[in-house]
Amino acid sequence: MYERILVPTDGSECAEAAVDHAVDLASKYDAEVHVLYVVDVRVSGQGEWALDAEAVHEAGQDHGDAVVERVAEGIRSAGVEATTAVRTGIPGNEIRDYAAEAGCDLVVMGTHGRTGIDRYLIGSVAERIVRTADVPVMTVRAED
Repeated sequence: MYERILVPTDGSECAEAAVDHAVDLASKYDAEVHVLYVVDVRVSGQGEWALDAEAVHEAGQDHGDAVVERVAEGIRSAGVEATTAVRTGIPGNEIRDYAAEAGCDLVVMGTHGRTGIDRYLIGSVAERIVRTADVPVMTVRAED
């Protein structure tokens, strides 16, 4: 049923919960897990508050590399094949595009379950993926 499962991660406990579900599914279907970290281009700011975009990107890339490798090691230790990637852009767009480009047939991702003003102000990458992905999306709510 599934051959390639995408797990976007930011290294949070919320994302780790999704990894557990992805590994379980991958084990059952003999699937490969793709671990993706997205360096958000929007964090450098604008105007007088702008940070050095190159420095932010480099730090984000280094952090992303460490996160995906740590997650992939755990997946491999469970006997599941893992592929890693770090991309730069707007997370919702990059996750959707990576899933299509890599031929992933399922996205498994964590969600904080925010509601009300928090959801409006912070937004939800998971919600965007659910609405725009061309493949099924499983969301795993983090325990509060």
